[in-house]
Amino acid sequence: MFPNPCYIVEERLLRRNLALIKRVADETGVEIILAFKAFALWKTFPIFREYIRHTTASSVYEARLAYEQFGAPAHTYSPAYTEENFPEFLRYSSHITFNSLSQWERFGRSQEHGAKSQERDVSFGIRINPEYSEIETLLYNPTAPGSRFGVLAEQLEAYCEAHGGRLPEGLEGFHCHCHCEDDSYTFERTLQHIEAKFSKWFGQIQWLNLGGGHLMTRKDYDVEHLIGLLKGLRSRYPHLKILLEPGSAFAWQTGVLTSKVVDIVENHGIRTAILNVSFACHMPDTLEMPYQPEVRGAKTLSNSPLKGENNSLPSREGQGGSVYRLGGNSCLSGDWIGDWVFDHELQIGEEIVFEDMIHYTTVKTHMFNGIAHPALGIRHEDGTEEVLREFTYEDYLNRMD
Repeated sequence: MFPNPCYIVEERLLRRNLALIKRVADETGVEIILAFKAFALWKTFPIFREYIRHTTASSVYEARLAYEQFGAPAHTYSPAYTEENFPEFLRYSSHITFNSLSQWERFGRSQEHGAKSQERDVSFGIRINPEYSEIETLLYNPTAPGSRFGVLAEQLEAYCEAHGGRLPEGLEGFHCHCHCEDDSYTFERTLQHIEAKFSKWFGQIQWLNLGGGHLMTRKDYDVEHLIGLLKGLRSRYPHLKILLEPGSAFAWQTGVLTSKVVDIVENHGIRTAILNVSFACHMPDTLEMPYQPEVRGAKTLSNSPLKGENNSLPSREGQGGSVYRLGGNSCLSGDWIGDWVFDHELQIGEEIVFEDMIHYTTVKTHMFNGIAHPALGIRHEDGTEEVLREFTYEDYLNRMD
């Protein structure tokens, strides 16, 4: 029996996603690796290692997690490295991507650091910016004008002209990330822009990392179209190792966050069921992104406001059922997201289940306001339930030490 609240991973659903991802990799000859920024529950790594070999990191802690817990050095990208942390990145990485040409000059060409760790050669790459993305939410668009991410084609062209007309020796790969839960047809259009701007250098590199955001495990995703695109890409550039590093696709719809109603209050016709979880602490994406999470057994109230800062009263007429706003248990006034219609009156102590709360959610949680953190659990394929971790006051205390 899991404690409440709890993030619960379903092993059966996780393996379903992993099997699909492995099939895409096997049929196309590309390597698909796990992005820790979306999923890092390391006690599930033995399951992952049955299907994939590597992971991607964006910090020293993630790179160390890859090396020590996943058992393989990381494919690493960070917006900026420092003199203090770059040796650690070398220690834990097999591939390192630089965000800028100045970072490449400072660390990639540096004789002080070189391209070796103590244990292996490390392959260096540069992040490219194709200046094209179909991501509508600006917060998640890495190619918007003025973006701090990646090198533009014109910048790379000028750099190469100043260095003998070619990419400098030691720069072995390109990395590009410009998707967010996109479909294969968006990938197809993006790929056209990448090739138009950067393929002139493909003959000089060894690998091409096409980043994350490829939501191939979503039900309506055209997996066969993706397979065709990747086969076509490999046939055009057979010398290139192609990588994808999705995050959401691995843990998409593989588990839930359980909670309970602890009180019900009413103000100006709005009934709020206060829960023993916090949107701000435990589901921060619901505040960052314009979406309303799915609640089991309820439907979203039409014209319901999404953001906590919008306190307007939506119309309840013609909705049917019992309408509640769900509120978190922190002191943040905006710790609520939207309104739902239930087919019954909610009761104190009743369980409320938020669907699809494993990818990104579990890695973004924090302990603002000292709010107790949900436990972590997994339901195995044979039906047995295992609590992976429960959090205590000491976890909060040690973060403030």
